[in-house]
Amino acid sequence: MKVLIALLAWCVLFVLCWPLALLALVLWSLAWLLSLPFRLVGITFSALFAFLRALLMLPARLLGGGGARAVA
Repeated sequence: MKVLIALLAWCVLFVLCWPLALLALVLWSLAWLLSLPFRLVGITFSALFAFLRALLMLPARLLGGGGARAVA
């Protein structure tokens, strides 16, 4: 729904002031390209922390500590 509203707003802006709409389109593309490395770093750190958590919890899982699952 957000995309549809953004597209509709851009179309209205294009009708009212097309140079500003085209500038917004170009700047949005540049902002997206500049944010890609930060997204990749975020994905990498998320995967690293998930790996470290799994590595630290491995002894407990091997010994049978399952928390709420062990009670049932």
